[in-house]
Amino acid sequence: MAQTIAHSLFTEFDINLFKGGKHYRLYEKFGSHIITVDGVKGTYFAVWAPSAKSVSVIGDFNFWLEGEHHLNVRWDGSGIWEGFIPEVTKGAIYKYKIRNSSNNVTTEKADPFARRCEHPPKTASQVWEDDYKWTDKKWMKNRKKNNALDAPYAVYEVHLGSWKKQIEENRFLSYRELADDLVKYVKDMNFTHVEFMPIMEYPYDPSWGYQLTGYFAPTSRFGYPDDFKFLVDKFHEASIGVLLDWVPSHFPSDDHGLGFFDGSHLYEHPDRRKGYHQDWKSLIFNYGRNEIKAFLISNAIFWLDQYHADGLRVDAVASMLFLDYSREDGEWEPNMFGGNEYLEAIDFIKEMNAAVYESFPDVQTIAEESTSFPKVSRPIYDGGLGFGMKWMMGWMHDTLGYFQKETIYRKHHQNELTFGLNYAFSENFMLPLSHDEVVYGKKSIVDKMPGDEWQKFANLRLLYSFMYTHPGTKLLFQGSEFGQTSEWNFNGSLDWHLLQYDVHKGAQSLVKDLNKFYSKEPALYQKQFSHEGFEWIDHGDHQNCVMTYIRKGENEKDNIIIILNLTPVPRENYRIGLPKAGTLKEVFNSDDQKYYGTSNYKNTKLTSEEKEWNNREHSVELNLPPLGMLAFKFK
Repeated sequence: MAQTIAHSLFTEFDINLFKGGKHYRLYEKFGSHIITVDGVKGTYFAVWAPSAKSVSVIGDFNFWLEGEHHLNVRWDGSGIWEGFIPEVTKGAIYKYKIRNSSNNVTTEKADPFARRCEHPPKTASQVWEDDYKWTDKKWMKNRKKNNALDAPYAVYEVHLGSWKKQIEENRFLSYRELADDLVKYVKDMNFTHVEFMPIMEYPYDPSWGYQLTGYFAPTSRFGYPDDFKFLVDKFHEASIGVLLDWVPSHFPSDDHGLGFFDGSHLYEHPDRRKGYHQDWKSLIFNYGRNEIKAFLISNAIFWLDQYHADGLRVDAVASMLFLDYSREDGEWEPNMFGGNEYLEAIDFIKEMNAAVYESFPDVQTIAEESTSFPKVSRPIYDGGLGFGMKWMMGWMHDTLGYFQKETIYRKHHQNELTFGLNYAFSENFMLPLSHDEVVYGKKSIVDKMPGDEWQKFANLRLLYSFMYTHPGTKLLFQGSEFGQTSEWNFNGSLDWHLLQYDVHKGAQSLVKDLNKFYSKEPALYQKQFSHEGFEWIDHGDHQNCVMTYIRKGENEKDNIIIILNLTPVPRENYRIGLPKAGTLKEVFNSDDQKYYGTSNYKNTKLTSEEKEWNNREHSVELNLPPLGMLAFKFK
């Protein structure tokens, strides 16, 4: 029988931090690490399995036999099993075979800290290391200004498996192929950031990556870990930030995953009222356990440290905050104060954000959070959760609800568009039109719009124009930028052939120009999270379905006046009040011919009159195009 040599990467300090939930770089210790011991190269393995009676490493190097390479349990009560196996090196396939000490259950588990996993449907871990040489020093040095809350932040959300496929071979594009095609496209479209739906290893394609089994491994579907680093590097070379979807809210119960890991409820909460998510048929982490907090926070740090990610979009935060989330009476237990807040999860979230921003003050964490839980994106010292931003789900719901209505009825619902401004500055909001809005029978964004083809696309252009001139950062899901007409299919490719049609090309050109407009106009981003950056001129013209407002920068000369005509009826000689006397120049028009608009409604005489309107001393008459947005600045 082969011998596993007693060896450790852990110091006593490491163990104390781990037990206390304060070790935030556990990936440097746990998992498999190629090292040299007494002149012999091999692999050190370490796994946490406190309920185990024995742990063996089984793999292709020992014919998957349990008794060949036993790990040694540490003497300090940490529950860590470890050992060094000579001559096991990069590429070796392995799992842990774990026998439980109390119920005699045996499990075969992938390594929770594996840096690479087998290509699904295979489920083993792989010993891995790479010596990738990053070339993004310039980006990393200067990214603070690109990630700042007073900087333009326009995100293109991408599902790597379905953005584009290699048609001839009917396969995914690899990380390296995407580093060419996708980077060029995002750059050409003037987005500032890209967000990847989860790229951590997952076993089931229809989960879209939201059911993770390999938290420390980029999925092998698209290539190797260094290939993914290359993709991030190329985005940084193009001055584009990279955000990763991160899922600390739940995990699947697949046999090789984290569930029932050592024959006990190790990672999941043992009480199903806290440990099982009935909507997703998945398990929920035990946030009150120190070692679990250290595991998750280490994972967040890992992607920022090892893969140079510029931020994390944290999935399903609402499900973590509330004990009664999606549960009926009797299916949940109140906290010690009798409330429905999940106190341990809230503490974990705060600790995670504090740890992230302490180590990486130039990144952002972004909460997908759909409730009115207070201060999600406020500092922890101010009683907040500490996120940098929060998705504005209310804006998304109300705005899409409004735009789906036939235009003849919109005059009765204009408050749906204006209501969001009542609370728009209570959080640092990101406006999301994400993948969730174009699946499960919800239709594509353009297909939600009423009217004939011209009106559908004019409505789409108007929706995006409203989004980009509304306070907050922006997120748009792949395909929505060119008016994909079918719902998103995770198993297919976007319908790129649609770009042969002018109407789709026009929508794409509009988004490209809106991104540029947003990035070059300080009034649209400098105060995007402050009431000082927004002022109504008129939100009450329900009869004509027209809204007028001002976006304001740090300098008055940068201020922009926005007018939206939300019906297909042109408004000629439409008067608006102005903040001062002067001459206006048009700086954006969503009805431009290059966007497949009419270009028929010109504004040439733009000098203000001393005529009171909208409670202002000066005003001007304009011609408003149908279903169009106009933007003006003073000359």
